[in-house]
Amino acid sequence: MKSPKVAIVHDYLVARGGAEKVVEAISEIFPQAPVYTGIYKSHAFTPTITSKQVITHGQPANFILNALPKHLTFLMPALFENFDLHEYDIVISSSSSYAKGVLTKPGQLHISYMHTPPRFLYKYSVESTQRDKWYYKPAVSYVDNYLRIWDYLAAQRPDFIVTNSENVRERIRKFYRRDARVIYPPIDKVDPKQEQKDNLSNPYYLAVGRLSQYKNFDLLINAFNLTGLSLVIVGNGKEFSRLKRLAKSNVKIMQGITDNHKHTLWENSLGFIFPVVDEDFGIVVIESLLHGKPVLAHKSGGPLEIIDEGVSGLFFEDVSLEGFISKLKEFDQMIGEKKFDSGHIKKSAERFTNRDFKKEFEKFVFEKWEQHARASGNNYN
Repeated sequence: MKSPKVAIVHDYLVARGGAEKVVEAISEIFPQAPVYTGIYKSHAFTPTITSKQVITHGQPANFILNALPKHLTFLMPALFENFDLHEYDIVISSSSSYAKGVLTKPGQLHISYMHTPPRFLYKYSVESTQRDKWYYKPAVSYVDNYLRIWDYLAAQRPDFIVTNSENVRERIRKFYRRDARVIYPPIDKVDPKQEQKDNLSNPYYLAVGRLSQYKNFDLLINAFNLTGLSLVIVGNGKEFSRLKRLAKSNVKIMQGITDNHKHTLWENSLGFIFPVVDEDFGIVVIESLLHGKPVLAHKSGGPLEIIDEGVSGLFFEDVSLEGFISKLKEFDQMIGEKKFDSGHIKKSAERFTNRDFKKEFEKFVFEKWEQHARASGNNYN
């Protein structure tokens, strides 16, 4: 009698975002499982990942792909299909793009945690702006047509699919004609004892996220520049310098801060602003609710299943500067009139935070493994 041997596959390990926190949690469930990935930057991760065996296609490939990731997308399917996973009983892929396409044998069980179908293939906003330039478009169109065919076929390979929200579940149904089990991703718990003081004297609003163009931080900065309200933006990314130049003195942009400092900023803020259109889920929205802070979010994507409008926040639809400012002023007035109750806001987040991701995911994996083992005649414990 033996326990199944497990491997974890993730698209890229280059920055620690929500998807990578899922990988960390899965790694804690299966501490002996190696992690296969296309690109790896060890400095971006905690010992949960760096202490593990992380397998790429070697240092030369890692260097080239890291230097030119946007120009070599057509190679990525072959990269993941060439990982040799034959020795494992269970393969768990964590995928927003290519990891779900790894090849497994009939006797193996493949479970994929799909964060979203690839945003760039299905016309959702993405980080790269190179794709919109006229001289790239003919090549991009040709490559995308090929990748969409591969992506659909790759999405048929996992035996079971898990995802992070009902929003993404609907995308999976639409683009892949498959169903998925929703298991909400792990959420960082708030520990007030670990919070530290900040040196911000004026009441401010908070926004948190990767500093990418599609995250709409330009809209926030321009709106707060005009209204004079105070805003703090926390995040890392290639847009940092440009956004810093755009911001007036009432808008502060911070990067490289600790989680404890970030929680302090949340605790002392008036509310949270989330301007992303068609966000897959929105873990930071839930983190704001945990602090009892109302959220102003775009009326699309994951926040629709998180925010109870009028109780834990407001939605805006018009992404023009004038339209957003109008909704921002309404939000600010409601906060000034104390229309939001911190206790009710925290309570609204309980359906996400009372769930234990690791227990729920581990239970799902082993239920499916037992079914799979019985069907194939294998005997494991």
